[in-house]
Amino acid sequence: MTVQSLSGLGRARVALYSHDAQGLGHVRRNLAIAGALARIRPAPDVLVLTGAPEASALTRPPGCDIVGLPGMAKDEGGRYRSRHLSVPVGELVRLRSATIDAALRAFDPDLLIVDRHPWGFGRELVPILETLAERSRVVLGLRDVLDEPGRARHEWARDHASEAIERWYDQIWYYGDPRVHDATADLGLPDRLAGMVVPTGYLARGRHRRPHEVPPRPVGGPFVLGLVGGGADGWALARAFATAPMPVGHVGVLVTGPRMPHHRQAELRAIVRTRPELRVFEFVDEVESWVEGADAVVSMGGYNTVCEVIAAGPPLLVVPRVRPRTEQLVRAERLAAAGLLDVLHPDHLDPAALGGWLAGAAGPDGGRSAVRRPASTVDLDGLERIPALALPLIESAPARREEPGHVA
Repeated sequence: MTVQSLSGLGRARVALYSHDAQGLGHVRRNLAIAGALARIRPAPDVLVLTGAPEASALTRPPGCDIVGLPGMAKDEGGRYRSRHLSVPVGELVRLRSATIDAALRAFDPDLLIVDRHPWGFGRELVPILETLAERSRVVLGLRDVLDEPGRARHEWARDHASEAIERWYDQIWYYGDPRVHDATADLGLPDRLAGMVVPTGYLARGRHRRPHEVPPRPVGGPFVLGLVGGGADGWALARAFATAPMPVGHVGVLVTGPRMPHHRQAELRAIVRTRPELRVFEFVDEVESWVEGADAVVSMGGYNTVCEVIAAGPPLLVVPRVRPRTEQLVRAERLAAAGLLDVLHPDHLDPAALGGWLAGAAGPDGGRSAVRRPASTVDLDGLERIPALALPLIESAPARREEPGHVA
């Protein structure tokens, strides 16, 4: 990996924000970016603001810490609510906004990277963006697919997102490859904002791991792997995988995610008792080490999971979420068209379909020898570029130039 050197005043400060209403995707992406930033010398201090309580259990690089925000959740209809507190959403937003404002005023970052929502959830970032406007550089990070193009453009216009970018942001980092799909084109950005877009490539290769630690394999012999993200809406795929016929000589390993409801976990444990060829785990940090050892992977279509699997190389079947958003379906279809994975629509999901795909992917004529990954034509190296993109922004931050006492 390339090491980028920071000139001038010493250790920088970078903050990353994500609202984390559903799943762990936003915070896992931000932690991957934090790991990439650690290649800068001297490594910056990084503060990750997140509403995902599981973040504290995830691997993070040295010099990175977590600020937990009061949690929110999204129901099956896409409506937001407080995850734990018995308060209305408006009160939750005020509490979160005050927490963000206090943390970032004290931390005083050179660079703030905001995931997906330029105003923050419910405009919770407005107070701190007003404060940081004269002191810090601000970047908006966008994943490869926001939603079906028409809906993405409608929501962007409804939320006046371009207005926030014009007021406060310096760049837009696009965490994808425009040759596969261009989410920024879906938004219909005016030319003055389109010129701020910097495609990074997928944040796939080179994710940070704990040094000198090799997580144990889930089983001793060959295995196939099932992944359902955070697990909140992964029951249908988990059940289908748990009851699917496994390839001859293979153990099925299923990771349910920490947010799968307890009664669903209990049902899976009951299935395991009848199937010696099945293992179920609730949560595994650095699951990518298991991905690398698997002969085939079945997963939902979240950004991080898909990036980790296509970077590692085993055959991948994606069963995407299609409600309330079609983001995962669009991603899976675009990457399937590029030859990186196979797609099974959830309307056609059943154990036999999974078993048939697994037998072909992990059987004697499948496995890694059958991987169809034209790596030379799809950019998977976004994490390699992040330090070089961040450095000039950090070095040009007004607070860094004008106040030598700003950094430690």
